[in-house]
Amino acid sequence: METIEAFTKDTAYDLVVPVNQTAPFVFGSPHSGTSYPRSFLEAAQLAPRELRRSEDTYVERLVAGAVAKGAPLIAARFPRCYCDVNREPYELDPRMFAEPLPGFANTASLRVAGGLGTVPRLVGDRQPIYRSKITVKDALSRVEMLYKPYHTALRRTLAQTHVRFGAATLIDCHSMPSVIRTAQGTLSADFVLGDRFGSSCAPAITETIAHALQSMGFTVARNKPYAGGFITEHYGRPERGIHAIQIEINRGLYMNERTLVPNAGFTTIIQALDEVMTALFSLDITELLPMDRAAAE
Repeated sequence: METIEAFTKDTAYDLVVPVNQTAPFVFGSPHSGTSYPRSFLEAAQLAPRELRRSEDTYVERLVAGAVAKGAPLIAARFPRCYCDVNREPYELDPRMFAEPLPGFANTASLRVAGGLGTVPRLVGDRQPIYRSKITVKDALSRVEMLYKPYHTALRRTLAQTHVRFGAATLIDCHSMPSVIRTAQGTLSADFVLGDRFGSSCAPAITETIAHALQSMGFTVARNKPYAGGFITEHYGRPERGIHAIQIEINRGLYMNERTLVPNAGFTTIIQALDEVMTALFSLDITELLPMDRAAAE
C-alpha cells in the first residue's frame, strides 16, 4: 500500500503489453490497486487495514506471466473502495452525498442498495467507510479520472486484439475470501468461474479453465456465488467473437488474509495460473470466432 496526493488520468492504471501479442486474450485486474489518496484516508473512519479488505491484493502479480506468454495485462492502481470499475459508471448511493445526485445516476441497483456502488459506501462486513457525507463533485471526479480511463484502455485493448485475431477474450481476475457467506450458508472453493451462466463467453473457455484447474487438484465452482459483474456482462459478446469470463481466486491459497502477507502457496498459484494460460492459449481459434465466421471456416 502507498499513500499518494492525487490521481491523474495517466496514473489510473498500468497497461503492460507484450512486444508481440501472440494470443487473442487480455487479462484484467480491476480490484488490485493499492494506491490510496491521502484525502480519502483522512475522510475515512476506518483504518487502512480495514479498507484493504476489499482489495484483490496481489492478483496482478499472480497473472503477470500472461505478458511473457503474449497477452496484455491491465491493472487498476486505485483501490476498489475508492472507485469500483466493475460497476456501471454512475451507480451511486444517495445516502452518501451532501447534495442531490444528477438525474442520470443509477440509484436503484441492487449493488447500490448493498452499499457497493461505483463509489462504495461500505467495505468488508458492511462497515461504513466515511466519517461524514461526501460531495457529488468528488464522486464524479473519480468517474472521470479513474473509471473512464480504465474502461477506455480496456475497450481499446480488446478492440485491437479483436482486429488482429478475429476474436478476443477478457480474463477478468479477482480474489475472494477463503470462506464465502451466502444465504444458504458458507461455501469454500479454490476458484469460482463466472461466465454469466454461459452468456458471456464460448463454453470452450470455461471448460478449458475448469479442466486445467481440476486436473491440478483444485476445487472449481461455476457462477455461484459469483457469476461475473458489470465488466463480464458488458464486454462479453460471444456472438461477435468477444468473450469475457471472471476468475475468483481463494485468497487463503496464496496469502494470509489477516496480514495480507504472501504465504507458501503464492508460487504454487502463479504456476497453476501459468498452466491455465498455456491451456487457454492452445485453444483452436475457431472456438473463439463469431459463430457465422467459425462455421464458414
